[in-house]
Amino acid sequence: MPLADLLHSLTPSPALIVCLVLAISLVESLALIGLLVPGVVLITTAASLAGHQDLGLAWLIGAAFIGAILGDGVSFSLGFKHHEQVTQRWPLSLHPEWLGRGARFFERYGIWSVFIGRFVGPVRPIIPLVAGMMRMPPRTFIWANITSAALWAPAYILPGYLLGRTWQHHLNLPPGIEAALLILAAIIVVLAVIFSWGRHQVTRHGRLYRAIAGSVRRVPLLRRPWLAMSQTGDVPLASLLLLVIALGSLSGWTLLVIAHHEPLEIDLFIQQLFSWLQSDVLYRAGNVFARIGDTLGIIALTLPWAAWMLVSQRWEALLHWSGAFASVALLNTVGKGLFGRARPETPDYLMGSFSYPSAHTSTAVVLVGLTAAFVAAEIPRQKRFWVYWIALALALPMALSRLVVGVHWFSDLVGGALLGLVVCALTLLHWQQQSRPSMRPCPWLLLSLASLVLISARVGFFPPV
Repeated sequence: MPLADLLHSLTPSPALIVCLVLAISLVESLALIGLLVPGVVLITTAASLAGHQDLGLAWLIGAAFIGAILGDGVSFSLGFKHHEQVTQRWPLSLHPEWLGRGARFFERYGIWSVFIGRFVGPVRPIIPLVAGMMRMPPRTFIWANITSAALWAPAYILPGYLLGRTWQHHLNLPPGIEAALLILAAIIVVLAVIFSWGRHQVTRHGRLYRAIAGSVRRVPLLRRPWLAMSQTGDVPLASLLLLVIALGSLSGWTLLVIAHHEPLEIDLFIQQLFSWLQSDVLYRAGNVFARIGDTLGIIALTLPWAAWMLVSQRWEALLHWSGAFASVALLNTVGKGLFGRARPETPDYLMGSFSYPSAHTSTAVVLVGLTAAFVAAEIPRQKRFWVYWIALALALPMALSRLVVGVHWFSDLVGGALLGLVVCALTLLHWQQQSRPSMRPCPWLLLSLASLVLISARVGFFPPV
């Protein structure tokens, strides 16, 4: 079955979309759980699908209204009836600051906190729970819950619904673009869940880490290597899982790519999407990011940092970084020669070079991935979330620039990203085998300015390579 037909067959029915909107609204409003769920992304996607199918707007707003009321109502009841038990359960047992933030908000706004808090992201799932703990009168809470939900539901539903109603009729999207947009939206949702919830679960304070640790210690064959790894600190479970998942995904994806002599259907859909988006400004921006991510660009970005490691005698860090870049360059060269996949377009400077995997993407992933890991190790655990999101935001433009300039297929980027993650995981596993000295003090501002000057010179004065 063609991919477009498959996606069409998987499109939820109107009744299912209404149920999804109700469930998303309920879960996003539930105490604490709402902090871990990308509710805005999910409800916008569902409302957009509903608008595209011309589903009645009243049904959607009604579902969101009911879900929001139920979610806040359950949260209030938990706080009102089970005050002590809730504070001792995950995730409040690990993040008491969430409760403190909600309590300060409640003390500041009083009975209006439930109404106002519905629209304030960081405290939205906390305030109903705190209101119950503070013994807010149930009648007062019900009034605030219903009136705020009546305003919240249309505010969250209408943007996505209008997008769904207009994306075909007014934007004149070519056939097949909808499938590409749905795929990209699904990827964004998955990444949001991984970075907001999954990353925490594989740290020492995460449930997945504790569950795996408990299971491993009951197996004699695995207990000894686990204890050996834990002697130097946390077992690098995140790096181990990253290696397993990335290596398995890379193997499966590569088999899929080489099994098709022609581009994948998703490649054609994404190519069509970028052709539709093409403009002079986008093409110039794509060329800038393409130059930042090529060999000279990577050298310009990393040269000041490598010089600092050399001068400050951070030999181990320098060797790990050098090994990572050398490994990804070697694997890209071998992969391109082995698979020999033709590019969509081959400009003069890329003559004789093949397409799969994308060296730009894999190298960018290694650069920002290792940088994020090293920076995260030097800052408090609660702030590491932002480091990885910034890394993702920096890697995406360099990868997508290859689609903008038309020298790669989308599947090349996926293969390159997975290859980069494999190299990152292997490098981090080797780095984490023993305790390493802190990278501080580091003149990061001076080094960043030096990198900026060098990359500006590279973009402005040197042709692409």
